[in-house]
Amino acid sequence: MPETSRQDAIAAEAPASAALRTANRPEKHTQRSLFGEILDWMLVPLLLLWPLSIAITYIVARSIANEPFDRALEDKVNVVAQQIKEQDGKVITRLTSAARDILHADDIDNVYFQIRDAHGELVDGEAEMPLPRDAEMPAPWSTQFRYDFIRNTEVRIAYTYVDLHKTRVEPQFSLEPRLALVQVGETLDKRSQLVNQIIKGVIVPEFIILPVALILVWFALTRGLRPLAELQQRIHERRPDDLSPIDSGHVPEEILPLVGSFNEMLERLSQSIRNQKRFIADAAHQMKTPLAGMRMQSELALRQNDQAEIHKSLEQLAKSSKSATRMINQLLALARAENQAPETRPMQPLELSEMARDVVQDWVQVSFNRHIDLGFEPSVRTAMVAGDRTMLRELLNNLIDNALNYTPAGGRATVRVRIDDLRQTAMLEVEDTGPGIAPHERVHIFERFYRILGSSVEGSGLGLAIVREIAQQHQAEIDILDNPHCSDPKLPGCLMRVTLPLLQVESQEDDAA
Repeated sequence: MPETSRQDAIAAEAPASAALRTANRPEKHTQRSLFGEILDWMLVPLLLLWPLSIAITYIVARSIANEPFDRALEDKVNVVAQQIKEQDGKVITRLTSAARDILHADDIDNVYFQIRDAHGELVDGEAEMPLPRDAEMPAPWSTQFRYDFIRNTEVRIAYTYVDLHKTRVEPQFSLEPRLALVQVGETLDKRSQLVNQIIKGVIVPEFIILPVALILVWFALTRGLRPLAELQQRIHERRPDDLSPIDSGHVPEEILPLVGSFNEMLERLSQSIRNQKRFIADAAHQMKTPLAGMRMQSELALRQNDQAEIHKSLEQLAKSSKSATRMINQLLALARAENQAPETRPMQPLELSEMARDVVQDWVQVSFNRHIDLGFEPSVRTAMVAGDRTMLRELLNNLIDNALNYTPAGGRATVRVRIDDLRQTAMLEVEDTGPGIAPHERVHIFERFYRILGSSVEGSGLGLAIVREIAQQHQAEIDILDNPHCSDPKLPGCLMRVTLPLLQVESQEDDAA
């Protein structure tokens, strides 16, 4: 291949490789800071409420500032209104120089007044003052307030309507209302000064309080999260093999559930490690005998010259190898049963009679070879249970193996599935016609590697331990009884019963339909 073509191919593959690496690269998740998140939830509302409080303070301050000035403005309107009279059909004012001085006594704000008669003609005062824009005329002698503009300057105006009938000097002959308008306005300089003073009195302390509040919040959060840092330090200083519970005596109430859950996890981890250590110790202990026998038989075969003796040693070697293989498989099954987490168990609906029939068929040839009559009695109705099919098959395999091992030649072993309608349970029974199990031995036979004294049956003592572990995973009960169908006192037989919660019971008619 030419060098140029190779370079082009490499260049073409480079972007694809880079894209593949980018796609397979795990996403980086930014870790959130608990301190920062709490600080955000505290400071963001505080900083949002601060300008809102300033706006509310300004509105309240303006309302407070208006009240005294509006009262003074109302007094001025009343003073002017009291100086209005109607004489000879004309509105006249009797404003003295002293009254005019009162109106213009303010050295900060500009004060304007205006008087108009019932026809809207100017009688006295500032001609440029705008008229009220009320949709409805207010009652006479009631003072109203509004904001308006005079010469592009905003002013506060107080105005009232004077009933001229009550001010006539001569007798009145017409009851038609005649109202004169009196207005007094002033600029807003003094009001603005007062509002600014109030705002300064409120806002300036807030500029000092806010940083202090931020510092206090920071200090409080640091102080409040200190137990987490101390807890982290205590966990960090532990030895790698220290799985003892964390002391919760100095832990805050809010962190106590977390510490409790962590202690439960440590206990489960410790139990798992203990089970693994026990499994390794038991496996090493139990494997010594078959491995030692295999070594002895192999050494013996190497020293023999007679083919018959060599063949005999090899048969013993194969027998020991088969025994060791069976023990290893049982140890693995027991470890798998003990270490399977509840959430990973594939519990699915299954028909117990169907599963039991399949298992019994696998043991038919073994029972023929041992001259044992192996029978199966299914339930008359469908027995649905929730379980792990593989583990339940392992359970029944061990029960059948145990029954066949202890049943003498010519005996019987029966696998039976029954339904208890009263308790809504399904019962899986395995009975034999062997020597049975003494009552005082029944509490020990489920212990791993336990063997009944005086028993000549080969075995590792793990089969019933596996049965117990699988039954516990399925919330099943195990009962050991004498075989009610045995009449020989020397061979009372044994009945192993595993009771499982019934998931569904359907009659055969329903199934047929």
